[in-house]
Amino acid sequence: MTASKEIILIVENDPDVSDLLGRQALVPLGYQVKVVADANQAIQAAVNLMPDLIVLDLDLVGISGKDLLVGLHAQNPDTPIVVLAEKDGEHDVMQALRLGAFDYLFLPLREAEAVATIERGLKQIRGVNDRARLDERLQAMNEELKRKVHELRTMLSIGKAVVSVTDQRMLFHQIIEGAIHVADADVGWLLLRDESEKGVFRLTAQQNLPASWAKKLNKPLEDGVSSLVALSGEVLSIYGEPLRRFKISSLGRAAIVVPIKAKDEVIGLLILVRRKEEAFRDNDEALLTAIADYASISLVNERLFRALRQSADAARAEEKRQKQVLDAISELLEDELASAIFSLNLLRENKLGELNPEQAQALNTAQTALQRLSDTAKRILPSSFR
Repeated sequence: MTASKEIILIVENDPDVSDLLGRQALVPLGYQVKVVADANQAIQAAVNLMPDLIVLDLDLVGISGKDLLVGLHAQNPDTPIVVLAEKDGEHDVMQALRLGAFDYLFLPLREAEAVATIERGLKQIRGVNDRARLDERLQAMNEELKRKVHELRTMLSIGKAVVSVTDQRMLFHQIIEGAIHVADADVGWLLLRDESEKGVFRLTAQQNLPASWAKKLNKPLEDGVSSLVALSGEVLSIYGEPLRRFKISSLGRAAIVVPIKAKDEVIGLLILVRRKEEAFRDNDEALLTAIADYASISLVNERLFRALRQSADAARAEEKRQKQVLDAISELLEDELASAIFSLNLLRENKLGELNPEQAQALNTAQTALQRLSDTAKRILPSSFR
């Protein structure tokens, strides 16, 4: 038989019986045996030791064994109780069984029978314990599954917000809220790099920061650890005594700082704090890194949108400038053509003197060329020419 660490409490005032059952029969089999001789000791041992099985002599001094059986059984109904009785004590045994005893043994004891009876009782409690452990495992797995589902829903919600929410302030608030939730944190904030000021990160969104910190919204915020992550570009998780060196320790006992990157460039920082002294796990780091990636996507998209908008504004400005140039050329050309044609008409109508045939021919050629130029200009230049 394999060794066991199961605890057996023997309530017996006859040292010969307790020695036979405990030292000679059960201890060699690997069981832990505790022997007491009276009811008070029995109750105290049952509370302190939480035995896996109790052997109880019904013929105790000072108290009825059946009364003690009722008390022990009420305290822990799952603990098997094997009662000891004299050979002519069948009536007492029947009462004990009705009061909750698991089994019985008659005195004088036979070692093999006693061990077999105790083993049956332990087998029962092992089954109960196995079921309890299985229930605990199932409950733990169910809780873990619920947590995973909730994490997934939170991540999906943030992902949808990145592609659908146009108000970045609202999006950043949702990112902070989701990060706090999935990482079981108490405080969180987001720092974004100031593009106009090198190395400066401004407080952009926060949740649960004290008023003295929250009032720095849109201003640089130095918490003591974020600047280290801004330089290294690596996640930093710190808790306990090492955290006390930094200003952020006034908010809690554990902190994590996750860089928000565009390629290898740190463009923001996600910071979370727990008030309890419990380090952020690898799973927390993985989830927060994914959330930081969502924030990065939003920031990069906003940069691209801003660049496109600036490019479009520049294109519109250039188009306006070109139109202004064309309008000026059109107006100038219209005036010059009108002046030239007017002068040619004066010559052609002989208002400035008679022309010889060669001069008249040259004049007609020039006038035709100017007319073609005027017609072409009307087709290709802005409507203001017309």
